Amino acid sequence: MPAYDNMPEMGLYQPVQVEDALALASRLADRGWLLGGGQDTYGWIKDRAKRPEALIDLNGIEALRGIRETSDGIEIGALTTLTEVATSPIVLERYALLAQAASKVASPQIRNVGTLAGNMAQDVRCWYYRRGLACYRAGGNLCYADTPDGQNREHALFEASRCVAVTPSDTAPALVALEAQMVIRNESGERVVDAEDFWIGPALDIENTTVLRPGDILTAVRIPAKWANAEFYFEKVADRNVWDFALVSIAAAMRVEGGTIADSRMVAGAVQCTPRRMTNVERAIQGQPRNQATADMVAGMASQGAQPLTRNHFKMPLMDNLVKRALTMTA
Repeated sequence: MPAYDNMPEMGLYQPVQVEDALALASRLADRGWLLGGGQDTYGWIKDRAKRPEALIDLNGIEALRGIRETSDGIEIGALTTLTEVATSPIVLERYALLAQAASKVASPQIRNVGTLAGNMAQDVRCWYYRRGLACYRAGGNLCYADTPDGQNREHALFEASRCVAVTPSDTAPALVALEAQMVIRNESGERVVDAEDFWIGPALDIENTTVLRPGDILTAVRIPAKWANAEFYFEKVADRNVWDFALVSIAAAMRVEGGTIADSRMVAGAVQCTPRRMTNVERAIQGQPRNQATADMVAGMASQGAQPLTRNHFKMPLMDNLVKRALTMTA
């Protein structure tokens, strides 16, 4: 695709009330593009891979910012920056798993601008798709990555259906582990979606990675008190410590009572198009101590059922070792 020196012409709306933004989102539908931090947006538009008629800039809506206590946990406004999430005293104290995940996104400069909602809702990062090639996800009839010569080192181990791209979100596995809920509004009203159902795979919808549809605005993320002050572990493995997307990540939340694991949520990132909850590992470690013996007992379970591509077999032992580290190390 040719390089461009400037942005294409398009309309710009800057509402300051949620209701006005919802009306614009409804009227423009798929001709509009919701703009938060813009770290994903501007690349798409500058390269002409996406061509919206107008941007709906949400940054003037103060109601979509901030972290608030609720009767059953906390609520984080969709436009709250990743830096704010990573440094918030209440998040650090009660939900350090999310703070750790937010602190690993890209670079400090991007975290200062990028929003929690933007990190959650960003599209896949497969370079064939991003270059504008007519792959399955773009409406074509071929997955360029899933070929003998395809460059698929960063791609999926599980649940590939025509498309083998993975979720690039660092915060997504943490939010699934914490049983977060997404508050979505449109002109018809409000609905609340569990984090585990917010991201969707290509077998259900190959053109979208979340349940958001034209006219929808993700307004907040709610995290229940259930996992507050649990034992957490987050680790992201990438080629570089900054900027890069994960090769594999893990987010673990564990309730340890009387020396044994009473309950847990183990979620892997960057191994399929959605955060992958490892329920087989969760069942195996219930009632077991959080130690090396338990880690050895579940060795290999995380990668069971994987269908690696030509260049990403290394992700399988990486997944298994991250589970072992979650059971033996502190965050």
